[in-house]
Amino acid sequence: MIVTSPPYNRGVEYGRYNDRRPRAEYLAWIGRVAEAVRTALSPGGSFFLNVGGSPTDPWLPLDVAQEVRQQLVLQNVIHWVKSIAIERALAGRTPHLTGDIAVGHYKPVPSRRFLHGAQEYVFHFTHRGDVPLDRLAIGVPYQDKSNVARWQGAGMDLRCRGNTWFLPYATIRRRATDRPHPATFPPELPERCYRLHGVSRIHLAVDPFVGLGSSAVAAVRLGLPFIGFDVDEEYLATAARRVDAAISAPKPPRVSRGRKSHPTGRRL
Repeated sequence: MIVTSPPYNRGVEYGRYNDRRPRAEYLAWIGRVAEAVRTALSPGGSFFLNVGGSPTDPWLPLDVAQEVRQQLVLQNVIHWVKSIAIERALAGRTPHLTGDIAVGHYKPVPSRRFLHGAQEYVFHFTHRGDVPLDRLAIGVPYQDKSNVARWQGAGMDLRCRGNTWFLPYATIRRRATDRPHPATFPPELPERCYRLHGVSRIHLAVDPFVGLGSSAVAAVRLGLPFIGFDVDEEYLATAARRVDAAISAPKPPRVSRGRKSHPTGRRL
C-alpha cells in the first residue's frame, strides 16, 4: 500500500530539492517513480497519488497521471476538497443548519482571471483496476433515512462516501514550527486511503516522499507497519517526532467491522 505526494514542480522552496525542473525532465522522473512503484506493489496493492495543479498550470496533475498510466491502471479519481461554501437553500434536509456555511482553508489567488485553488487530485492506481475496496470503512450515514430500506443491499445506515472528500487543513499559528514543510497533506487524507483499501489487507504502508510524516502518523493511528523515505534530514526528524507523539497519544475507541489489528511499526 503506497500513499504519497511527490513535489509538483511548481517552484516550491523545499529544503534540499530543486522544484524547478524542465517539464520533460520532471515527467520522465515521475515515470521512473511509477516504474519503481509497479515493481514493488503487490498484485492486490493500491497506489494513492496526491497531486495538485496551479491556476497557470492546470494540466500538471493530468500529465502526471498520464505518465503513471504507462505503468499502472487508474482505478479511481478522488477530489480532495480543502475549502467549500454551501448555501443553506442547497443543503436539503439538514434542520440543524440554519444558514450558509463556508469551511476549510485555501490559498488566496490575487488575480482577476483565476479562482482560488480549493481542491487537489488523489489518483488511485492499481495493477489491473480490479482491487476490491472497503467502501463503507469511510462511509457516511444516509441523509434521508428512508434510503436505508429503499436501496437494495444497504442493510445499514451507511453509504459509499463517493469520490469527493472534504478534508481541511488544521489551523496553524506559526508556519515555521507547526508546518515547516511547504507542501504537505493532513494525516486524515492517507488514513482515509488506508481505510478505503482495507486495513486488514495492508501488510506494509509506504511513502517514498514522506516529508513531515503525515502518512506515517496515519499508519500509527491504524496500527500499520510503515516505511517512509525523504531526501531531507530535517523533514525526517520532524516526521519521527510526530510519529513518537502519535504513538504516545491515547487511541480513540474504534468500531470494529471484522478487521484484525497489526503491530505498529516505526521506521523512518
